[in-house]
Amino acid sequence: MRTVGVEEELLLVDAGTGAPVSVAPAVLRQEGSGHGHHEGEQPGGTLDSELKQEQVETDTRPHTDLAAVAEELWAWRRHVDASARESGARLAALATSPVPATPRTTPTERYLRMAEHFGLTQHEQLANGCHVHVSIDSPEEGVAVLDRIRVWLPVLTALSANSPYWQGADSLYGSFRSQAWGRWPMAGPIDVQESVERYRALIDEMLATGVVLDEDMVYFDARLARGYPTIELRVADVCLYVEDAVLIAGLARALVETAVEEWRTGRAPVSTPTSLLRLARWRAARSGLTDVLVHPLDNRPRPAGEVVAALFEHVRPALDAAGDQEQVRMLLAQVQQRGTGSHRQRQVFERTGRLSAVALDAADVTC
Repeated sequence: MRTVGVEEELLLVDAGTGAPVSVAPAVLRQEGSGHGHHEGEQPGGTLDSELKQEQVETDTRPHTDLAAVAEELWAWRRHVDASARESGARLAALATSPVPATPRTTPTERYLRMAEHFGLTQHEQLANGCHVHVSIDSPEEGVAVLDRIRVWLPVLTALSANSPYWQGADSLYGSFRSQAWGRWPMAGPIDVQESVERYRALIDEMLATGVVLDEDMVYFDARLARGYPTIELRVADVCLYVEDAVLIAGLARALVETAVEEWRTGRAPVSTPTSLLRLARWRAARSGLTDVLVHPLDNRPRPAGEVVAALFEHVRPALDAAGDQEQVRMLLAQVQQRGTGSHRQRQVFERTGRLSAVALDAADVTC
């Protein structure tokens, strides 16, 4: 069975005001952490710094059992929150901050170079994603997967929507993180690649422009991970609820397995133009689960529930083979019934009228 692991970018907020606070260095010092992955190592089980000092990143080890993913996500959240409290802060699984913030860049050579190169785009980039790694057997298999999952990725954005607020205002989006992230010129969906050689040539050409500073900045919606054999799906907001993160992980693994089966049996990928995928991505970010989504198979608007059901049917054989069908079915029903993190954030603000309350409620739910 394919392994799956989850990276979560998480916000550090003041325990009294809910405003983002730049205490990541103190949290990491306390943990003796701050070391990322090294090429050739197995991913997972680390706490690390991120682009801004108001963020940290955790990642799980690779697991075959979704229950083990959930257990490790809970453990990381509670552990880091305990460390944050030592600095008067809380950990909050928020994809953007409800409370206005002026984020501070983590002063590494790479991040400072990015700040100089990208200006305001980098300076304002305080956004947290959930990245899912699914194991693959070869780069050839990986590119075949990328070609076949691309049309379904916007649905994962809708299911994970957890960023309605930006700089103190309601953005009217379910996932405004997706819009903020789209400012990077190298972010978003890509064309069908057909081969590893073409995929590598695309990255080489991007690097040759001088716009992209290094290969880690190739921010495709899904990509071959560098240094270990996984597909990395990067379209989801960090989820307020651990259960939603587990749902995204289960669907991601099933999408990969379904794509591999299609490749093995000679089924060609859906050749939707990238320009239409960008529209589907925008629609998912705007709607979340509260309105229509673009159906991946005919590029027409359909109620979100109908599109989510189509995704489930698309991957149902893979879910069944992994023993995940009933759990994923239950988690899908749960998020559709209670709403995404964006829904809860707006509910809290409607009830309290305070964005600080939104942030602190998120901290309570996170841990």
